[in-house]
Amino acid sequence: MMKCVFGTVVAWAVSSMIAGGSPPAPRTPILVELFTSEGCSSCPPAEALLTQLLSGQPVAGAEIIPLEFHVDYWDRLGWKDPFSSAAFTSRQGTYTAAFATDGNYTPQMVVDGAAQLVGSDRVKALDAIGRAGGQAHLPLGVSARIRGAGMLRVSVDAPSAPAGAEPIDILVVLAEDGVISAVTRGENRGRTLSHTGVVRRSETIGGLDRDAFVAEGEWRLNAGWMPSRIRVVAFLQGHKTHRVYGAASTPVQ
Repeated sequence: MMKCVFGTVVAWAVSSMIAGGSPPAPRTPILVELFTSEGCSSCPPAEALLTQLLSGQPVAGAEIIPLEFHVDYWDRLGWKDPFSSAAFTSRQGTYTAAFATDGNYTPQMVVDGAAQLVGSDRVKALDAIGRAGGQAHLPLGVSARIRGAGMLRVSVDAPSAPAGAEPIDILVVLAEDGVISAVTRGENRGRTLSHTGVVRRSETIGGLDRDAFVAEGEWRLNAGWMPSRIRVVAFLQGHKTHRVYGAASTPVQ
């Protein structure tokens, strides 16, 4: 009986190899940032695309990690976006300088810190993600666990810095999926908007060193956030070029 089972297993393994049934290669995590605002009427299509990228993962070989950074420069035009932050506007400004675009704009999508495009342009987005997936990335691991009353402990397994590389920062973002917002004023007045990867908090927790190490941080979750919908995203970003060298994402445990 055991010989028969062994023979069946071997035959299955050989036939799987012949048929090309080897396990698929792991996907390369690609960071996709969308700079957006609830006060911008052209932003909802871009936000819908971001949701599709997360749920459909349509680019072979790429694990798309989407984030929505809500800027604050629309807030004075009729509707104050509850997710907006001056820090996110400042982050977009670093890309504006790097890409030499004509000022900040929404919706703007940035792929792996290396390409920018109008956030609702699906064709260009898929192309940029595909090209990013073909680039070498550093390995990165992240875990997140709630400890005590609403305290979130995050651990990042950081690799050693590549020889001769620019300074590379380690960033951690807390992002919430499935966020619904009813807009009562401004360009989107009367619309109910759905969001994916709304950035709730963003922190730089260190930089790569000659040796691999574990970086850790602890933050309190806001009472209005849903822990079951929070993703913790860690990524490595060049301090000068803003290129993303690696990324990882995990749900909260």
